Amino acid sequence: MIRVYVLVFIIAAFFWFKVFLQKSADERKQYIKISTLYGVALAFLLLAVMGRLNWIIAAFTVLIAFVSRFLPIALRYAPQLQRLWQLYRSGGGYAAEKPGNVPRAGVMTMEEAYKVLGVSVSASRQDIIDAHRKLMLKNHPDRGGSSYLAAQINRAKDMLLNK
Repeated sequence: MIRVYVLVFIIAAFFWFKVFLQKSADERKQYIKISTLYGVALAFLLLAVMGRLNWIIAAFTVLIAFVSRFLPIALRYAPQLQRLWQLYRSGGGYAAEKPGNVPRAGVMTMEEAYKVLGVSVSASRQDIIDAHRKLMLKNHPDRGGSSYLAAQINRAKDMLLNK
């Protein structure tokens, strides 16, 4: 009996595909939607006739019970879920937080570099390296710091050591 079902399925798929190729691109989307609807209805009808619909009804009722209990919780956190969805759709994460991305907001002046590291204009090379190390230990992204601040600290050190 299963051979008959497979044979009927193959013949139906052949004719469906033949008609599908004759449609234009816009008509194909509508054709797929309608075919899917007919396919699901036919599958339910066949399962009902064969007496194998019980497990689908059981799964559907479990799904309804889960959604009815989970929906109030999901709606409570809807704003956060919406932000997570937008973050997911945009590629995940902020550009400054991605590895390898260094913020390029403007050019840092020498005065700003001294202020970032907290050293005086007459600071020695070793003072600049020590100030950089101390600030990076506090502000490194791997330790919960900001990528932007770490990039600014590194930029300030590079500017002062290469002056």
